[in-house]
Amino acid sequence: MPPPTVPPGTLLDPPTVTTPRPPVVLRPRVPPATPRPGPSRALTAAVPAGLVIALGLWGITRQDSMWRDEAATWQVAHRSLPEIWQLLGHADVVHGLYYALVHVMFEVFGDSLLTLRLPSVLAMAVAASLTADLGARLAGRWSGLGAGLAFALLPTLQTYAQEGRPYAMVTATVALATWLLVAAMHRPRTRTWSAYAVVVLLGALLNWFSLLALLAHAATLALARPHRTIRVRWLLAASTAVLGALPLVLASRGQSRQVSWIQPTTPGTMYTVAATILAAGGCALLRRAHRPAGPAPAAAGKLSLAAVAVPLCAVPQLMLLAVSLTWQPLYVGRYVLVAHIGLALLLGAAIATLATRLPTHPGVPLAAVTALAFLALLPVEQHVRSPHSRVDDVLAAAPVVDAARGQGAAVVFLPSARRDTALVTPGAFHGLRDIALARSPVESATLHGIETDPDTTARAMLRERHIILISDAEPRPARNARDRAKQRILHDHFTKRSTTIRRGRSITLYERIDRPHHNRPAANRP
Repeated sequence: MPPPTVPPGTLLDPPTVTTPRPPVVLRPRVPPATPRPGPSRALTAAVPAGLVIALGLWGITRQDSMWRDEAATWQVAHRSLPEIWQLLGHADVVHGLYYALVHVMFEVFGDSLLTLRLPSVLAMAVAASLTADLGARLAGRWSGLGAGLAFALLPTLQTYAQEGRPYAMVTATVALATWLLVAAMHRPRTRTWSAYAVVVLLGALLNWFSLLALLAHAATLALARPHRTIRVRWLLAASTAVLGALPLVLASRGQSRQVSWIQPTTPGTMYTVAATILAAGGCALLRRAHRPAGPAPAAAGKLSLAAVAVPLCAVPQLMLLAVSLTWQPLYVGRYVLVAHIGLALLLGAAIATLATRLPTHPGVPLAAVTALAFLALLPVEQHVRSPHSRVDDVLAAAPVVDAARGQGAAVVFLPSARRDTALVTPGAFHGLRDIALARSPVESATLHGIETDPDTTARAMLRERHIILISDAEPRPARNARDRAKQRILHDHFTKRSTTIRRGRSITLYERIDRPHHNRPAANRP
């Protein structure tokens, strides 16, 4: 078939010209600028813990000294577990769990000053690690690292990291409980709340003053205003821990005479508390004013660092201070040592906030501040590791008594609590008769034994030629009739031959006065 003809004058469509497209070049997408990455989570927790251990092992024996509270731990931990249980019915029930733990340590590793204090060093290292991780959750890794380093350098925490008492362990349990609280608020799980209740109870069994941290946690919940389910679960966990600790609290109230030594709160104490809280608040305001750019840590949710740290620093101190001012003197700094966790969190966050705003890597100013703080605190740190940092040294009297044994065959303690010297260093007192002691501490299930009545003590002293008296370096008024009888007999019938003062202890050698015998007058004769 022939092709169709096109009439003349008809316009043909122009040919379609296809222009090849240039190839598409895929360029890598440039992410927006982000803040400098912080250290890893493991490094954030490990560096403060390592610093605490290094500082804790430095001078841990304190020139072979031991003060009176540690002497109580030492002599009780040497008793059997049934004997410790019997003691708790009369004294120190609040420290029963701690005594049992140290007893096990002595059984496994042997008794020494290192064994006595090493658990506190390790507990404080755990607390530093938890504080650092908690700061990282709430404010970022640099803030966490700064908090852990600040925790390690605080002189008060260094003091109790080297002490054979339960306060470092209590600090570690409160740090863990606070960490669990933050974790449970971000991701509520039954096992997290259960662990929280167990840890709070453990801290209370070590020292029930740790329950003051629950009030701080309640304040945190009030500030954060989480969902009602979280508030109910916290209340259930906290109530379970309090109920578990209630028997210990009630039993310790029956031994309240053991805290009768606590003096009324002084203005100096109130100024110290106020300064601590103001420092914490100032750090919180500084961080808020200079908060670094970038997203908030996802793990923290809506919970701020200040909502956790400020109550932890302020509430335990203020509550114990209020009780001391209105009811009974109870404020002692070591009872609210946990407040330093909150202070360290805020100090670290403030330092890290400033460090991240500098043009250098944040680790450089953070390391510089840590080094400068260590050097500035060096005189305080050296004092903490000396025997003079404590009230007395129980071991210091031993060599003096050992040298004086040949001059006296009897020993008297004034007050009876100074018998701790003989209980800790029995070898130095070998051959000396404790003439006022009626029943030994183990036999009587007491800390210092039971002494005879005042008349019996006086008669026993009058039968001696020489007496070695162990007492405080600073004499105090006698608090009972027995001690007054000791003082009267020594004053009226003995004279001092020598007195040696060693680290808060006085060792005095007395000799009985030989009074001349006068002939009785002859009877009148008629």
